[in-house]
Amino acid sequence: MGSSLGLCLGKAPTSSQLFLFFAMGTNIQPGTEMEVIVEETLSVGDCLKIMLEKSGLSGDAWHLRKTDWCYEAGEPLCEENATLQELKICSGDTLLLVEGKLPLPGVLKMPIWWYQPRGPSGHWESQDQPHSSSQGNGWRASGTQGAAGHVPAEGSLSYLGDMEISEDTALVDLKFQARALAPSSELAVPAPALLRAWTVESRRPGRLLRADRQQLKEYKLGRRAAICLEPLQEEERLGPQDVLLRTRMRIPGERAYAPAVDLVWDTARGWTAGSLRQKVADLYSLPVEKIEIAKYFPEKFEWLPISSWNQQMTKRKKKKKQDTLQGAPYYLKDGDTIGVKNLLVDDSEDFSTARDDAGRDEQEQLAHGKAGSREVLCAQSSDVVSSAVTPVRPRGPEASLSIHVGSFR
Repeated sequence: MGSSLGLCLGKAPTSSQLFLFFAMGTNIQPGTEMEVIVEETLSVGDCLKIMLEKSGLSGDAWHLRKTDWCYEAGEPLCEENATLQELKICSGDTLLLVEGKLPLPGVLKMPIWWYQPRGPSGHWESQDQPHSSSQGNGWRASGTQGAAGHVPAEGSLSYLGDMEISEDTALVDLKFQARALAPSSELAVPAPALLRAWTVESRRPGRLLRADRQQLKEYKLGRRAAICLEPLQEEERLGPQDVLLRTRMRIPGERAYAPAVDLVWDTARGWTAGSLRQKVADLYSLPVEKIEIAKYFPEKFEWLPISSWNQQMTKRKKKKKQDTLQGAPYYLKDGDTIGVKNLLVDDSEDFSTARDDAGRDEQEQLAHGKAGSREVLCAQSSDVVSSAVTPVRPRGPEASLSIHVGSFR
């Protein structure tokens, strides 16, 4: 009673068939999906042919991708001979027809980006500086707006090109081959030893790839990985216990920061706040009790002060707990930005910048907009339900519930 049914043209799928949606490209517009009914024992290659024929497309430069939980392009279906059933494709799933041939097994096809944390003058590059990209949809990392010194922690990303490379290739060989992608007129790419390699996550450098002699397959990059290369002034050798951080000294009275300085922190003695504070104090030649430090969370536009220790209340007693920055709430890792405040000249409690205020305001506006949209949809849904004349079913009499538990002795 009260259910809604839809009348669809065509025969219903049998128990051995799948009802699938599919769309072209990775930017799905609502209402543009097409439908197809196929056998669950059909191979990925044959399913691709059926979808191409129904779309009016031809050629072999296409492949299928799943959609992830947020309805965006996910992992490609690489095994063309595998059946839909083996790959756990279910009725109602949406597949994407994406242009481009899949690389051969054991070969990675990844975009290569150029990461420039500072401009030639040592300042952060501005968003309105010229930027060229060989991709039509090239993007630039967020956080490069405004004048130099007012940007919290970001640099710029420039697209160099796609590279097909074997999983057995060492990281140093990837750096060497990537040099050929950079236009000589735009970028002076140094030797492989003067390049850092990062994965690209959320449009910014993510995981630092350390060992040059390690094979790419040992990093477990996945088929959607992207790599960005960062130039260095001198060769560096990071140990397994070293963490690379970006430290930025706050400019008193300006709500701004000086250009970033790289800090290599040896965590062999532990991921403690006291150890990090001492390392930062040594870097800037300041007394450790005269500095305050905070980690920057760019996705939230927030700074979290790092104290020397925290207290944990227990039922029995109050005790000091050895802090670790590797876990909650800091989750410190390579590439994180650490703001530094010199208490000798700056006694304010605020670490944020004007750009942080603008970013948080924008996030609040987006959240209010989504909430308003949900309220409108709920109101429309309630109007539809109230307009339908559905008899109210009388409630049945309440009955007692008995649970019998067997003896397992």
